[in-house]
Amino acid sequence: MKAVKQWGLPVAVAAFAAALIGAVYLIAAGKAGSDIQAAADRQLQIVTLDLETALEKFETLPFALSFHPDLVSVLTQPDPAVIKRVNLTLQAIQQQSRVVAIYLMDREGNTLASSNWDNPLSFVGKNFRFRPYFREAMAGGAGRFYGIGSTTGEAGYFIAQPVYPPDLPRKGGTPIGVIAVKISLAEFERVWHSSEEPIALADHGGVVFLSSREAWKYHSLSPLDEQAERNLTATLQYAGRPVQPIATLSKKDRTGFGQFVTKPVGRLGWQLMLFPSQARVIRTATYSALAATLLLAVAAMSYWALHQRRCRLEERRESRKALQIAAEELDRRIAQRTGDLLQANQWLEAKYAKLQETEQLLRTTQNELVQAGKLAMLGQMAAGVTHELNQPLAAIRAFADNAVTFLNRGQSEQASANLEQISAASARMGIIISQLKGFARKSSETPTRVDLAQAIRASSLLLEGDFRRHSVAFETDVRTAVEVIGDSVRIEQVLINLLRNALDAVEEAPQRQIAVILEREEGEAVIRIRDSGPGIPEQVAQHLFEPFYTTKASGKGLGLGLAISSSIVQAMNGQLTAQNHEGGGAEFVVRLPVITTETLGTDISPGTGIEGGKLASA
Repeated sequence: MKAVKQWGLPVAVAAFAAALIGAVYLIAAGKAGSDIQAAADRQLQIVTLDLETALEKFETLPFALSFHPDLVSVLTQPDPAVIKRVNLTLQAIQQQSRVVAIYLMDREGNTLASSNWDNPLSFVGKNFRFRPYFREAMAGGAGRFYGIGSTTGEAGYFIAQPVYPPDLPRKGGTPIGVIAVKISLAEFERVWHSSEEPIALADHGGVVFLSSREAWKYHSLSPLDEQAERNLTATLQYAGRPVQPIATLSKKDRTGFGQFVTKPVGRLGWQLMLFPSQARVIRTATYSALAATLLLAVAAMSYWALHQRRCRLEERRESRKALQIAAEELDRRIAQRTGDLLQANQWLEAKYAKLQETEQLLRTTQNELVQAGKLAMLGQMAAGVTHELNQPLAAIRAFADNAVTFLNRGQSEQASANLEQISAASARMGIIISQLKGFARKSSETPTRVDLAQAIRASSLLLEGDFRRHSVAFETDVRTAVEVIGDSVRIEQVLINLLRNALDAVEEAPQRQIAVILEREEGEAVIRIRDSGPGIPEQVAQHLFEPFYTTKASGKGLGLGLAISSSIVQAMNGQLTAQNHEGGGAEFVVRLPVITTETLGTDISPGTGIEGGKLASA
């Protein structure tokens, strides 16, 4: 009994809600049906008015043309010149009035002149005696007819008027021919395609000849009787097509066919029909029922929310005390945690300051290491540079002594020639000393544009004496001019170091050859330094760029040259690699990014081994 009482109220409420929703659905369906019917009737009135206007617009055109004297001349005494003039006249009127065609027929139905006389499907010479509009016009009245053209295959509305001789009365007289106008109604059909509901225009026999649904055309609203089928066959109204009821179409093609609103149109008993969509009625009623369901659901949810709110208020009163205790405990823990975070933050700040100091010290140390490596390299080149300077000095002394002797003898021309030789030797010494000074100075703090071809020439100039002294064949192959962003002094330091290593490699070789190649590959400048030495042993290759690793004898190097060179190249976003050349000997390859719009905006740290503020591997 208790269970029955418990479920009784919900069941009653559900039954009431279902009845209310059903009533709303029925009321909304009835109102939607009335509204759609009224809207369809208004739409039909507008369409009917447009169609009637278009049909009546050309009613008087054939009647007015029947009075033209040239038409009577063609019908009574056919003359080629007059026929040509009539053809041109009808063509001009057709183009101006925008009808499909205007044509003149004799009393036998033969077309003598037409506006489409120059068209491949011209009416001239065709006989239209079988058409109803011809027979009605020959009977003395206006002929009207809609059908598919037997010549062009295009449907149209035909209006015909009899042509009488000027000396005979029109009432009771016998026509001598018929003038007809063909009008196209296809524009209405194109406009109807934008309508959501199907629109159709049927003749007096119930055959649809215009419709927004293409599948309905030339189908009947209901099965035709034998007399109607005989009339269609005799007049070729629809070009002999078999006319089947729309109901025989497939389900998809006859969609929308059903109840319709109709209006009479024209003088041939046509019926204009609009088929209102029943889906709209169902959709409107369904939306109304859904709205009622939603309102009931909202009301039920509101009641449930109020009930739950009362329960929650009670729960909140009970939990408020517990929340207050928890809040006090949370405040205490937050204060403790804040103190811990402040202390940790101070410790991190001290560590960060110490790290910055260490980084600055490392930057300075690395710069000094690069400079020390450069000076060490100058020491290694001292013998060669001294030899290069001794030769011009000896020449200057000899030419100076000769110049004094020539002056004492009064041979000023010979003395002048010796002084010119002294000037040339001094200039060569100046070039060598200037290059040494430039190489020995510390690097600039700001990266600049560096011409790699010029850097190769400057580096080889400092080692020119060593090449001659060791009988080394030195060759440079600059295949393209390339510029990079970097430090010219440090690039020269890398090149001199690699050339010095190449000199050491070919020292015991039977053929002493060193080549420097400059080229460009896919946005990179590539410098290849090749020698004819014994190559790089496999066990050495994997440790080649490690600091303090060297294969030279004691006193010839500390093993820092390649490590420093690799660090310098990496700082300029480049790469230094080594490999054995397939033609023999070793090949060191320096790759640097060429100057582009992006690299001009790249931040390159001036410190060796520093890139983006971080230590590069050295």
